This record gives sequence, C-alpha cells and structure tokens, in this order.
Amino acid sequence: MEFDDHGQRMTSDWKNTLPLHIESVGIRSGQETISREHGYFCFHWLSTVTGCGAFSVHGQTYRLNANEGILIPANTPHRYLASGSHWTTWYLTFDGSLATSIVASLAIPLAIPLQWDEDAPLADIHQQFGKRFYTSFDMVGPNGSLEVYSFLILLKQYARVSGQPSFAKWHRKLTPLLIAIEEAYSNPNMGLAWMAQTLQISPQRVNSLFRSVFDISPYQYVLQLRIVKSKEFLLSEPDRPIHDIAHRVGFYDASHFISTFRKFAGMTPETFRRQHFG
Repeated sequence: MEFDDHGQRMTSDWKNTLPLHIESVGIRSGQETISREHGYFCFHWLSTVTGCGAFSVHGQTYRLNANEGILIPANTPHRYLASGSHWTTWYLTFDGSLATSIVASLAIPLAIPLQWDEDAPLADIHQQFGKRFYTSFDMVGPNGSLEVYSFLILLKQYARVSGQPSFAKWHRKLTPLLIAIEEAYSNPNMGLAWMAQTLQISPQRVNSLFRSVFDISPYQYVLQLRIVKSKEFLLSEPDRPIHDIAHRVGFYDASHFISTFRKFAGMTPETFRRQHFG
C-alpha cells in the first residue's frame, strides 16, 4: 500500500465483520471541486490542512479554514471547492457494522463544521495517519478499526461547534466536582445544591455540564458511581450485610439500594454476590 498526495483506498475481508473500518484516507493538495448529488456511500470526514474551502450541505454553505472539518453521514448530498486560495485537505472515509451507532453514541455533530484549538491533537492528525502508513502500520484490519475509533474519540474530546466549548474544556470544568463526588459518595445528602456550591456555579449549570459531558443527569452519575462502589464492597467483603453496604455507599435504606442495584445491574446485590462466590 502507498500513502501519497491522492490518498489510499482500503480493501479487506475484514469489512463485513469489524465495527469500524477505514474505507479510504489521504491528503489532497490543491483540492478540486467535488459535487456528489447522492452523497458518499459511507461516513466522510473532510478537514482543512492549509488554505480555505467552501462546503455545501443541506442547503447551507460553510467556510472550512485551518483546524476545521466536517463529518458527513452516508448518502448525504454535498459539494465542496477551493475558496480563493490553495486548499489542502485531509479526508477519512469509514464504515463498519457499528459505525452509525458509535457516531450516534458519541453525539458527534454531523453535517456542520467543527473547530479545534491549534494545540489540540486534531491539529496534526493527518501527519499521525501519514506516519502510520509510511511505517507499514496495518490500517486494513483491527488496527484500522482502532484508529477510526481513536479519531472519533478525539472529535468528541476536542472538536466543537463554532462558539461552543469543547468536550475536554467541559470535562476540565467538572474535574474538581468529580473528585469531590469520589470522596463524598457515601454522603446520602450529596445533592445538586452541594454540587453547585462545590463548583461555585448554579445548579442549572451543573446539570447542563453533566449532560454535555456524560449525557446523563448529576443524580444518575452519582447513582452509577454508588453501584460501582457497592460491587467492590460486595466482592471484597462477602460477609458484610447488604444493609451495611447500602449505607456505606450513600443510600438511606436497603430497599432503595436493592431496587437501584437491580435497575443498573439487572439483578439483586445478593444474586450478584452469589454469582462470584457460589
């Protein structure tokens, strides 16, 4: 395989079995006008390396400057062309048995330009992919699947719609609170007001941050953490009564703990313990 100015298309028997696989990847120096009335048959990422271009999709035309890109779902009509200057682009097309589900679960915006900071890992992603090709890194099989997933995670972490903070910035804002929750999860009175006071922001803002980063409410986050901790205690202290563990992880009573545990784990705490100790 070669990785040159025109890119590389992948062919492999893995395509029908992997959750993600690379269809093609490459750099185009002097990007020409491309119009696809019926779209591309799989996910198509295009970002600007140098110069500037215009990208049209869903009746809207956007400028793509350096450190900007756009992810287009399959079969979505679009058109792009250079905009008054030499335009170099990096593209990655991918598919897979779980491609649509993974992109949706990560809540990556589609068909709208994304931006990232100059020092973000996305700024040199085209160089990283190029190095892997030049060193004969296997992009066709499972390694390629991992590369696509890693790329999508970077989009989730660092890319943002214009005017909005990135996932990474939201997460950094929450970090002091996440540490405090880890230390105080056993406190049954740890609620939204306590979280807001810890971060010195409004309760509404706390709720918004959790939904932006984890796609769940603060309350759901705490419940999940308590269930994870309870599993640790159920296995590390097999003789400790269930009601003791319930209080230890922040529940007022055992019945609430048991019902919550069943909701998250699909079984009662006793059943979970018996599965491991017989």
